[in-house]
Amino acid sequence: MVIATAATLEGGSRSIVETLRRIWEFPLLNIEGNPLTIGLLVVFLLLVAMGVWMSRLLSRVLTGAASRRFKIKEGPAAAIQTLLFYLFVTFVVIFALNVINVPLTIFAVAGGAIAIGVGFGSQNVVNNFISGLILLIERPVRVGDAIQIDDVTGVVRAIGARSTRLVAGENVEIVVPNSTLLQNSVKNWTLSSDEVRSDIAVGVAYGSPVDRVRELLLRAADEHEGVLKSPAPEVLFEDFGDNALAFRLYVWMKMRRPFDRLRVQSDLRFAVDRLFRVGEIVVSFPQRDVHLESMKPLEVRILDRGAGDRDSEGGARPEPGASL
Repeated sequence: MVIATAATLEGGSRSIVETLRRIWEFPLLNIEGNPLTIGLLVVFLLLVAMGVWMSRLLSRVLTGAASRRFKIKEGPAAAIQTLLFYLFVTFVVIFALNVINVPLTIFAVAGGAIAIGVGFGSQNVVNNFISGLILLIERPVRVGDAIQIDDVTGVVRAIGARSTRLVAGENVEIVVPNSTLLQNSVKNWTLSSDEVRSDIAVGVAYGSPVDRVRELLLRAADEHEGVLKSPAPEVLFEDFGDNALAFRLYVWMKMRRPFDRLRVQSDLRFAVDRLFRVGEIVVSFPQRDVHLESMKPLEVRILDRGAGDRDSEGGARPEPGASL
């Protein structure tokens, strides 16, 4: 009984192994006389998956070592790391194809079909991928730049194969397709330098001492630690407005995030308001003359206060007073 059971188990194991072997060696395609089996396909996928992981790790390690050795900044280092990753992945795919005996010439034969498939089904993906390569090579937008696209403003955190990731001032991550950065107008605040110019406008009442106004505006800029001394702040007397003498204060500052510019503008307005109060400079406000047109003189009625109180208590309402 025991011998029969052992023989049955052995036969079942052999049957399972034989079934798995047939599945492993089942041919899917025949490429130039070489069968592409399920086993070779599994080996290819495992090699590619392991190669992608190794490529990401190796590109990160090499870029980090090069950045420390040659003091490469964050933006160029990110571009180098991405390009190295793509290069390593290409080598991995070629190596995996050679392992499973798939020649590269097969892609020349299938090139027409692949081109048609790409044209109809993957146009946006390929467009964004190529745009990403252009961004990494030409570098009109770099990691760490403060940019503005239409009404979207943020700092570039990563440039990927398909999209670029921005972090807005609210700490919200915004994903922008790479092709958008090349096809639309992009305002890059920090492309060539992180020194940007900012300004605030202020209007003072007519009759104010304009030289004193200029002095106080420059003092507000000089007292702010975020305002650069060179280029020096400047005040322009812009216009004789309808309700005010219009001035504008221009300053230079270092901006690493879009919110830095807004913070400096706010601080300058606080300082200008404080200095104007001390210097007795009046900030103007809109003034309007109101004209009332009527076919007859306006009728004004004067009510006696005591009469009004008696009326509220239930007494008789007095007759209207004389017209003025």
